[in-house]
Amino acid sequence: MIAPDTVSKIFEAARIDEVIGEFVKLKRRGVNLVGLCPFHDEKTPSFSVSPARGIYKCFGCGKGGNAVNFLMEHEHFTYPEALRYLAGKYNINIEEKELTEEDKKEQSEKEALFLLSSFAQKYFHKTLIESEEGKSIGLTYLKERGFSMEIITGFGLGYCPSKWDEFTRHALNSGYKKEYLIKTSLSKSKDHELYDTFRGRVIFPVHNLSGRILGFGARILSSDPKKPKYINSAESEIYKKSKILYGIYFSKSSIISCDNCYITEGYTDVISLHQAGIENVVASSGTSLTTDQIRLIKRYTNNITLLFDSDTAGVKAAFRSIDLVLEQGLNVKIVLFPESEDPDSFSRNNRPADVKKFLNEKSDDFISFKTNLLLQKTGDDPVKKAGLIKEIASTIALIPDNIARSLYIQKCSNLMNIEEKWLFAEINKIRRQKFYKERSRKSAEESEVPGSAFFDEQKKDIELQPVDYAEFKEKELIRIMLAYGHKDIMLDAINEDNRPVKVQFNILKIFVEDIES
Repeated sequence: MIAPDTVSKIFEAARIDEVIGEFVKLKRRGVNLVGLCPFHDEKTPSFSVSPARGIYKCFGCGKGGNAVNFLMEHEHFTYPEALRYLAGKYNINIEEKELTEEDKKEQSEKEALFLLSSFAQKYFHKTLIESEEGKSIGLTYLKERGFSMEIITGFGLGYCPSKWDEFTRHALNSGYKKEYLIKTSLSKSKDHELYDTFRGRVIFPVHNLSGRILGFGARILSSDPKKPKYINSAESEIYKKSKILYGIYFSKSSIISCDNCYITEGYTDVISLHQAGIENVVASSGTSLTTDQIRLIKRYTNNITLLFDSDTAGVKAAFRSIDLVLEQGLNVKIVLFPESEDPDSFSRNNRPADVKKFLNEKSDDFISFKTNLLLQKTGDDPVKKAGLIKEIASTIALIPDNIARSLYIQKCSNLMNIEEKWLFAEINKIRRQKFYKERSRKSAEESEVPGSAFFDEQKKDIELQPVDYAEFKEKELIRIMLAYGHKDIMLDAINEDNRPVKVQFNILKIFVEDIES
């Protein structure tokens, strides 16, 4: 139990803007700070933090409280854990006591999984730097990859012994339950006997935003073609692969300060870039980039730069990721590495200054990236070029912001040498089709019996009622006035002698006069 006077010290020291600022990107608005709520999905900030009062409040979902409440809600900490976290952050000493067997039983299953994962990480790290096998195999491999001891220690890298069940026996002897060893996939069962899942592999712990261990990635060091190079923890109560990003705990502050997040594919990519001094980088943890992962980044920045290999698989992954990022309303750029290189190897083979220079100079917006790559395949074939334009239009159509969408249409028009109006027509067509589809889906969900007369009538309405184009037209007029209002155009007219002449008009003046009339 933590002494009451120590609790008071923690509450006095904790600054709510600093605590929440580690998890949510906050912007000052008057005396308060605002950001996107981490407890529900939103596009307009409704999450407010008051440093003066030491509280937060979301006017969207209603959640609110102090710094301790936030940690308990966001990180699923218990009350004592939240206090210990803050004590560590503000260097306040707390007398810890060892958990008894009775204490362990009282912990929830999720907490038990966290405790076991933390225990395993410490064991693997100690094995790497202290045991003969760990030093001769695991540590040697990491140093050959160019990782310093500072980086190895900072990321908590480890090594699992190659013996069949060495870690499992150690965990069981330390009081951890068999069922939790299996649920965290640290151990597997065969013929009613447990064995180590990650034996003979280098270990990469995966942390959540507050630094707690969620799971592990493990790389084999032997050349056995029958075994996968990497294996990861299985899904569990605490490890949801699609909702986490490797390295986010170490990178979040840099992402905020740089206002940009680099996304790579692998663990070593993140570590090598960190060693090169580029810390605003995360990895998608062995899975394709997901919507939840993008929303996680959105808490800290609206700018994402995708780092991919230049092979076919890398390009396809980049194309998929571009659409996902744009759909969430973020800005996206892409960097393709030279042939046979990836972020890890490129960082190791070049000086840090050259790596930073490369990322800055080779960072391409998604329109230029897609257009340049696809034009190489189409050549002068008009049919293929038409397909390319539709491909790019489908990507632009995903952008929710009207102004950003219009600017990208303008750029695409210049790159593809096609009139903007045709791009607008194609993109509006795509967006209307999406609108129809979404409306149809909602109608089906609202109908008690899909396929019934009620649903058929709803479907009929959708097919017969034209889309209201007023909004599209208004936005297009505003875009034209902003972009071309200062320019003059020549229009055909008839003079007093009934002869055709050209008359100069100002675009903005035409619009204003037409509206006034």
